[in-house]
This record gives sequence, structure tokens and C-alpha cells, in this order.
Amino acid sequence: MATLSRPITKLGLETEGGSASPSPIARVRGWLAAWLPAIPLLLLVSTCLIAPVIVLVYQSFTGMGDTGLSLDLWFKVLKLASIQSGIQTSLILATGCATLTLLIGSPLAWMISRMLRGSRAFWLGLLNVAANFGGIGLAFAYTATIGSVGMLTLMIQGLGIDFVAPRQGTMFALVVAYEYSNIPLFVLLTIPAMAVLRDDWWEAAQTAAATRWTFWRRIGAPVLAPFLLAGWLLIFTWTLGIYGIAYGLAGQSGSTPVQLITLQIGNALQSDVLLGPGKAAILAVILMVFATTSLLLYRTLLRRALRWL
Repeated sequence: MATLSRPITKLGLETEGGSASPSPIARVRGWLAAWLPAIPLLLLVSTCLIAPVIVLVYQSFTGMGDTGLSLDLWFKVLKLASIQSGIQTSLILATGCATLTLLIGSPLAWMISRMLRGSRAFWLGLLNVAANFGGIGLAFAYTATIGSVGMLTLMIQGLGIDFVAPRQGTMFALVVAYEYSNIPLFVLLTIPAMAVLRDDWWEAAQTAAATRWTFWRRIGAPVLAPFLLAGWLLIFTWTLGIYGIAYGLAGQSGSTPVQLITLQIGNALQSDVLLGPGKAAILAVILMVFATTSLLLYRTLLRRALRWL
């Protein structure tokens, strides 16, 4: 009995009064076992995401110079009329594209979610192809289809119709090209949310003598609204940061009628010798602020939407 009552020390564990505490070596081993699989991912995120953000923020306050941190460069850049126009035009374009995507993509997502499995698989495959087709290739496809000498333009003109193709550097051309991939992407993102609205809810509403309009106004729209608004935010952020399509359609000359933040970043790095790196860093930081704000709102909306699951 005396032997059993003694404190037991084994493998770094000390037992006193029935409680055991691991040794420092055991704690380090436990920490390594828990975090070792995540270390490569953490290194990748730190190298490719966190470090560039820190460098951009630093450059936006220094302009690659040795003058120290200062807001002078911000005042110089933000008071330029071209920069103000670029920020305003980018926000208008992103808002318009996201709203148009919401209006067109929501009914499409609902229709596809209610299709039979075979038909739904076909449309999902088609939407995946369209959603992943972008960049310079999509800009060339637009020019080859409805450009001034595009296939569709020549076909319409061959029918005797006086059709003038829109200039490829206009806002209309950008919206058409952006929506080609935005709508499929929105539909793919929101189709899983359509399953939240169960069929037995509509049957219960019919039992209570509710019309279809009443069902959508009181049940369907409130349930799906957070998911749809979250999709709107993603399309808004995605449109705001597109560069390849914008450069292919509107960024090939300095006299483009449409000024966008992404195009101004490229022009600043290519042609602006004095303020180029600092101006590009400031515009990149502005884009990051918009993207971070959208991400926080997106998480808030999803947290509200997931209450129904």
C-alpha cells in the first residue's frame, strides 16, 4: 500500500493529487504533431499572400524611395482626375455586372436545380466550361464574334441589316464580355443554395391557401436572399479585379474611353517613370480594401443564411 501511494513519474508525467501535467518536451511534441501538416500551407500563404500585401502597403507610403513613410504620395495620386475616374468607373462596372448577373443568374440557378439529374449534369458541365473561359482568350472571342469584322457582325450585315458593332473599348463591350463568365460562375455558386428551399414548404403553403406570390414573398425570397446577395458580392469583387479581359478589349491604347483600376495599375508599371510603382501600389491597396470589405460582408451574409441549414 505504501508503494502504491507514492507519486508516480513516468514518461514525463507527474501525478499529484490525481492530476497529471505533460512535460515541456511532450508539449512541444504535441504542438508539432498538431501543426506540422499545416506548416507547408502556412509558408505558402506567408510567401505568396501576406508578404506581397506588406510590400504593397509599404510601397504605397514610400513610393520605392528613401523618404520614409508619408501620405504625400496618396494625396498626389488620389487627386488625379484619371485615378478618380478609374475608381468610379470600376465601381460602376462591377455594380452593374453584379446586378445584371443576379437578375439573370437567379432564375437560371432555380430552373437548373429543379431539373432531372441527366439534364442538370449537362447544364452544369456547360456552365463549368463557360465559367473557366476568360482572360485574353475571351476578349479575342468577343472581337471575333461581334467586333467590327466579327462573324456575327458580318452575318447580320449580310442579311441587309444596317448593324454597327459596338466599339470593343466601350462599357457595353466590357459588360457583354464579363457577363459571359460571370453568369455561369454565379449559377454554379448559387445552385447548392437552392436546395435549402424544400418542396414540402411549398406544399405546406398551399395547404394554408397561400398563392405562389405569397410563398415567394414570405418564404422563398427571405430564405434565398442572403445566399443571392453573397453571390452578388463575389461577382462584384471578381469583376472589380479582372485584368485580362479589360486589357484585351480596352487596354491596348492610352486613349481608351474606359478607365479602370486594373488597367491603370498596368499602365503605371509600364509607362509612368516617376510615380509608377507607388501609384500601382496605392491602386492595388485600394482594390484589397474593396475585396476585404466584400469578404467580411460575404461571411456575415453566409452566417445569416446558414441558420436555415
